[in-house]
Amino acid sequence: MPRLKIEDLDKIADQQRRKMTVREGGGKAKITVHMGTCGIAAGARNIMSTFLKEIEAHNAHDVILTTSACAGLCSREPMATVELAGQAPVKYVDLTEEKAKKIFASHVLQGKLVQDYALSIGSERIQ
Repeated sequence: MPRLKIEDLDKIADQQRRKMTVREGGGKAKITVHMGTCGIAAGARNIMSTFLKEIEAHNAHDVILTTSACAGLCSREPMATVELAGQAPVKYVDLTEEKAKKIFASHVLQGKLVQDYALSIGSERIQ
């Protein structure tokens, strides 16, 4: 096993801080990439990688990136849900890497909905 460098330890520490933020709910934004079998087949891994790169490029430590199973709309995959603190979640569909970048820049960083890619606002709950 190769020796760890200080940079490696810093990266591990940052990853652990992000995990704690998820548990404590301390992020200003949460992005959920739907990665059921249909999502993965449609390209959800690329969407996840794109969001991860955008988070790192913008040093956005207050953005939580997570995954979920299928959202039930296989024909609209790949999909992601963006939740900003105090606002209803927005489900984005038919994503590409370019669309994911635009969603990150506009919705996640600036709080502006990208209407052209949004399917719904709000969450589905059974009372």
